[in-house]
Amino acid sequence: MTKKIKVLMVDDEPQFRDATRKLFRKKGFETLIAANGLEALEQLEKKPDVVVLDVRMPGMDGNETLEEIQKRTPGLPVIMLTGHGADENAKKALGQGAFDYLSKPCDIDLLASRIIDADRQKHIDSQKEEERTVGEVMIPLTEYTTITDNQTVGEGIAALRKSFAPHVYSSRIMETGHRSLLVFNQAGHLKGILSIVDLLAEMLPNYLTAPKPSTADSLNYSPMFWTGMFTRESQRLVSTSVGDLMSPVPPAIDIQANLMEAVYQLMSENCRRLIVMQHEEVVGVLREQDLFFEWVRVLQ
Repeated sequence: MTKKIKVLMVDDEPQFRDATRKLFRKKGFETLIAANGLEALEQLEKKPDVVVLDVRMPGMDGNETLEEIQKRTPGLPVIMLTGHGADENAKKALGQGAFDYLSKPCDIDLLASRIIDADRQKHIDSQKEEERTVGEVMIPLTEYTTITDNQTVGEGIAALRKSFAPHVYSSRIMETGHRSLLVFNQAGHLKGILSIVDLLAEMLPNYLTAPKPSTADSLNYSPMFWTGMFTRESQRLVSTSVGDLMSPVPPAIDIQANLMEAVYQLMSENCRRLIVMQHEEVVGVLREQDLFFEWVRVLQ
């Protein structure tokens, strides 16, 4: 994201407003909060770039608020949120000129992507909109879970679990976990990555990955002796050093690179994520799901 977008979030549920403020802060947005339509209209004097507006609210509902926003600040993009699927009120909002509507619960990555799109719509012709760059789609390093190579797998598992657990802040909004950790050394240099796949691979008995004797090419290993092994291996790995299990640093890509270059690298190097660099410094991670969300955006 090249500039800080000011988002006005309008919703009558306090838990959702608090959760959204935290999530938007992580995404680099400046957030204004309003509990109802009247408060939203008062916040317009602070000149938000985009409004995210709940359809169903007591008093002045989302459609009435949208109509008044358009009267007072023509051209201000509004994204409607509805907990009732593609209901008639949401469709009506599109007819009134809303930029988009999304159903709740809404993935935070998708919502953030649509906010960026809505902000850009104010500045360029949507028919001439240029493709976004890697830097505009990546997960910033500040948002990605990290660990040091001298910490234990047990600590790594706790960090991975934490990357999933807190992201469902309410019934209305979700964020996906990262499924991997960036591993740094004590000097702050990136040394590798620890993924769930790395942990699962390390659980397998050594004889399964060792070369078979030349006289036993047809040897097949039976899983009948593996009962209880999952639990034993899980307990064994807890005290292992992260540095002993991590995979090498993923391939790097420049922050200004185009997205097709990212697709090519992911496919040609058979990986699921890329390290994003700017002036030889790690600034983020581009995951396969980030490209998927961008694909969804392009098709809308």
